[in-house]
Amino acid sequence: MTIDSSPLSAPTATCARAEALAGRLELGAQALAAFASTLTDTQWRMPVPKDGRTMGVIIHHVASVYPLEIQLAEKLAAGQSIDGVTMEDVHAMNARHAEENSGITREAALDLLARNSAAAAAAIRALSDEALAIAAPVSLYGGVPLTCQFLLEDHAVRHSYHHLGGLTRALSA
Repeated sequence: MTIDSSPLSAPTATCARAEALAGRLELGAQALAAFASTLTDTQWRMPVPKDGRTMGVIIHHVASVYPLEIQLAEKLAAGQSIDGVTMEDVHAMNARHAEENSGITREAALDLLARNSAAAAAAIRALSDEALAIAAPVSLYGGVPLTCQFLLEDHAVRHSYHHLGGLTRALSA
């Protein structure tokens, strides 16, 4: 396999770690979409206990943040720190998203989930082993240096699984 010296350049064949990460992201998005497809209209509009957002808004939220999660991971892969991002910012962004998308339809959410998860998986597949291993400080974690791979695993790859678990628990409560 030939790899360009740039850490963001894609090798001629996808590296195994990037492929595994992308595959896990795709499986999570597919599982979330399958779950969403089983919801009744009432369940789609049901507020999730302890969260307050509706199931539909949460599913749309996962879809809508893939580009940001990938952008942050690519920043780390380029050796740049992530500054000025706090949990307060994340909570404010989520609240704004919920307000702006309170009437989101299942079709629109599932379409965005499919498009953005495919784009996220493609972006992950474009990362080399070297890019995945690059670490830089991340303000969201108190300035701790984290690798691009860790950030991907803790955010974009994990996101659909995290919310799917919460949504499933909310339905069984």
